[in-house]
Amino acid sequence: MKKIFLFALVISISIMANAQKTYDHSIGIKVPGGFSGIYKKFITENNNIEALLTAWNKGFRLTGLYEINFYTFNKVPELSWFAGPGAHIGFWKSQFKDSYGSSADIGIDGIIGLDYKFKNAPINVSADWQPSVTLVGNAGFTPAYGGIAVRYIF
Repeated sequence: MKKIFLFALVISISIMANAQKTYDHSIGIKVPGGFSGIYKKFITENNNIEALLTAWNKGFRLTGLYEINFYTFNKVPELSWFAGPGAHIGFWKSQFKDSYGSSADIGIDGIIGLDYKFKNAPINVSADWQPSVTLVGNAGFTPAYGGIAVRYIF
């Protein structure tokens, strides 16, 4: 029953999302939670993949996300909201290895946020929340990821 409900929910959400994609590729930065270099590529009108390479004082993290975009703000067609799943692998600097019991973390991520493409400029900004659950390494829930992104559109 849960699988049928989840399938119906995904189909319903996909139908509700009007195809109004405003760009194909973007590259930029995201802060806080470290400093991230990001690349975003639309694979359909409503779906994109996003890769983040995040560096902070304790190490670095590579994250891949699959995002579904919803264009429900009719009065502001450049604004959308998005949500989706992802995964990450992170590596600690050697001085933190003993503190965290591992030199690497592997886990799953989720993301939800708002995305805005400026009308007359090749610039996009977004704000999101990206909680994660680390399964291997320093296991646990991390609610603090996310941030503000600024991207160049091409």
